[in-house]
Amino acid sequence: MAEKKKILFIVEAMGGGVFTYIVDLANKLADRYEFYIAYATRKQTPENYKDYFDKRIHLIPVENFGRSVNASKDLKAFSEIRKIAQEVKPDIIHLHSSKAGALGRWAFSGRKVPLFYTPHGYSFLMQNQSGLKRAIYKAIEYICSKRRCTTISCSQGEHNETLKLTRNAVYVNNGINITELQELMNMVQVQEQHPFTVFTLGRICGQKNPEMFNRIAMALPDIRFVWIGDGELREQLTAPNIEITGWVNRETALRYSLQGDVFLLPSLWEGLPMSLLEAMYMKKVCVVSNVIGNRDVIHTGENGFVCDSVEEYAAAIRAAQAGSRTEQLTENAYADVLRSYNTDVMAKSYSDIYQSRL
Repeated sequence: MAEKKKILFIVEAMGGGVFTYIVDLANKLADRYEFYIAYATRKQTPENYKDYFDKRIHLIPVENFGRSVNASKDLKAFSEIRKIAQEVKPDIIHLHSSKAGALGRWAFSGRKVPLFYTPHGYSFLMQNQSGLKRAIYKAIEYICSKRRCTTISCSQGEHNETLKLTRNAVYVNNGINITELQELMNMVQVQEQHPFTVFTLGRICGQKNPEMFNRIAMALPDIRFVWIGDGELREQLTAPNIEITGWVNRETALRYSLQGDVFLLPSLWEGLPMSLLEAMYMKKVCVVSNVIGNRDVIHTGENGFVCDSVEEYAAAIRAAQAGSRTEQLTENAYADVLRSYNTDVMAKSYSDIYQSRL
């Protein structure tokens, strides 16, 4: 029997949707490849995160990975990932998120070992940053894009941005593990009677636009809003009809989601959010902002609503509350996940890309 090829994932941002993506993709491909994951955790990383991975997957912490720019720690992280690669001797290296992408594209030449990079939402699209910072982030991406590396974007919209930087690019839509999700949904006890509820899930941070979430809740004072998660900007959620759950485990988060009616995602930027794909599979009405990732998946009047203003968000939520074409929208969204946005489709696409370079 042929020896499995080794794949090394290098992941700085192993939290939230990126964590789910890494777990699902690595677990799905563990039969075919020997996996090593060099990573750092974040506040929203589950405490028992190791239990999510197939036992055959090797997890290697990178002590000096950090979200913010820190020259000293970044240089140490640079040395760490080079040392890890020297010990693992991978056949493929795949970098995930901006920090890993920047360090990794200079740590490795991409000549002997094929090198891939997935941004999971470009930093220069971060609308809560100043124009100067975004210009700096874009300059960094542009310089790094000249290295020998293939960028694999996670949505069509992100791919379009990549093509402005480099032609050495492909894209694979994010996908969710629908088998596992359905099993968990079957286990969760849900109250059949509940007030009409609008919910979101994730860290309360600038990207997820809590200020807009709050404005929408203020415009609809008779409707219950729930933010599943926590974060540094929770003080922006001041509307009396908003409930903040704090960080909860997977089962509790699913219970809140299943008892919701409308999934609201007013993000300022996205890659292709896992929380949105899960809401589509759960047949929730999805109301999202008009940004890359969201608008690649949701199309107004077909499988949800894409909005630009408080008034548009409020009108879409009121339409869902009235039951206006709700079943057709949610069935279309559900069908889209079954067809295009699941881990079977995603893993096959990645495996095909890897195999083409081995």
